[in-house]
Amino acid sequence: MSEPQDLPPIERAPQPITFSGAAVLTSLAAAAGLLLFFVWLSDQVFEGGAARFDASVRAWVHGFASPTLTRAMQFASSLGSEVLVAGLVVSLVAFGLLRWKRAALWMVVTMAGALVLDLALKAAFHRTRPVPFFGPSPHTYSFPSGHSLFSFCFYMVLAGLVSARLRSPRLRVLVWTLAALIVAAIGLSRIYLGVHYPSDVLAGYLSAAMWAAAMITIDRARRQRSRKPSTE
Repeated sequence: MSEPQDLPPIERAPQPITFSGAAVLTSLAAAAGLLLFFVWLSDQVFEGGAARFDASVRAWVHGFASPTLTRAMQFASSLGSEVLVAGLVVSLVAFGLLRWKRAALWMVVTMAGALVLDLALKAAFHRTRPVPFFGPSPHTYSFPSGHSLFSFCFYMVLAGLVSARLRSPRLRVLVWTLAALIVAAIGLSRIYLGVHYPSDVLAGYLSAAMWAAAMITIDRARRQRSRKPSTE
């Protein structure tokens, strides 16, 4: 027998959590977990707990130094700066031509938020740069790594936007794998060149993932509200 419709809301059976609702909760939990990890890492960095980790990883990576590898790492680093900016412009133009308005909006909001996040965190923590192994030291603060933050936001979000429009599972895997390799290479290059501590790179990835998870949470919550039938 169906449940009477005139019962007060409190007496009606609770509605089951939908797939979209579970997705919102999952994204929210991920954002909260990443935030806690970031807070823990920043505490370790500025209390001195990460000093041994940073020094040992820097020394280990520098042990592989060679002229050929240095050129490769300089190129990888450019993928997180000049090439990234050019890629952002090209992707926005392509989204406009393809009429992917939502994809263009996602990219603009993602990168604008990444810029604000990078500037705010660098200003808040004021961590001095390490002595670089190769090339001049950048004039900005060290924590978190802007290259890592921006590359994660751009390449991973671009992979998500493109793969969502691909039918082939193999192509989706290829796109995600390529994006992950590029992001990893950029972070490694910053450690190899000596312009960042390893904890800076990790913090850049964490803050970018936290921002992306927050955006996904907001987007899924918005979608869930728009699908709810009117109660009036």
